[in-house]
Amino acid sequence: MYLADSRSTKAAVAPDTGPGRRPAAVPGTVLALGTVSLITDISSEMVTAVLPLYVVAGLGLSPHRGRAFGVHRAMDTTGALLGPLAAFAVLRATVDGYDAVFAVSGCIAALGFLVLVLLVPRRIAPEDTAPPKARPDAGRLAGRRLTVCAALLGLTTVSDSFLYLLLQRELHLPPHLFPLLPLGTAAAFLLLAIPLGALADRGGRRRLFLAGHGVPLLGYGLLLSPLRGAAVAVAVLVLHGAFYAATDGVLAAAAALAVSAVVASLVLRTVDGVSA
Repeated sequence: MYLADSRSTKAAVAPDTGPGRRPAAVPGTVLALGTVSLITDISSEMVTAVLPLYVVAGLGLSPHRGRAFGVHRAMDTTGALLGPLAAFAVLRATVDGYDAVFAVSGCIAALGFLVLVLLVPRRIAPEDTAPPKARPDAGRLAGRRLTVCAALLGLTTVSDSFLYLLLQRELHLPPHLFPLLPLGTAAAFLLLAIPLGALADRGGRRRLFLAGHGVPLLGYGLLLSPLRGAAVAVAVLVLHGAFYAATDGVLAAAAALAVSAVVASLVLRTVDGVSA
């Protein structure tokens, strides 16, 4: 599929499509790769919507929800950090062998599926000390409050791409360093996810969630200040990663603790949509 349109084509020698018809403006390879992205994104978003709730609610780790989800987010971020590095390593080893990147990516995805099937239990034994079920009205009210508060706080942040572009422009970073900026955020997220998750279990998840939204404001202040240099870029990326570590997993843990799994899933998806 990836090599279906690998032969060279030129617009000047496009075949005659006859009267009333225009030649295709988009190559077939682009549509095929777009279909691959569509299918894989559906699969990824299905897991993204359910897996956090499975970790923090289905496993029954009520005293350690923040830490459990912090471990999950740290491992998830490790994959996000290693993925681009592995892709560039394969490209460098194969000399522009994009088909090799696709093949290696498929093998890694198959390995992840095997781990899911072989190691993840299908059923979790319920805990004896399960809390009493809340009333449906109370659960819906808690879900609405959590959604509104998290969405309003999400409006105070800017998108990752905009932050990276602003960082490159204000600090006059070379263009070849731009792809490394997301890796800096991912590295900070990786290092801080577990400690902040444990801190949320001890000091309160909602307090950490609120404090986490003040962290990017410090980064914005550094960008608007007259300070320049590599130290400022590193500080902004660390603060950006700390923001995700303090809010991403903590929100899922708080939602799973306050409301049912279905309502918690809706809360997380709504907040993600508003923040994006």
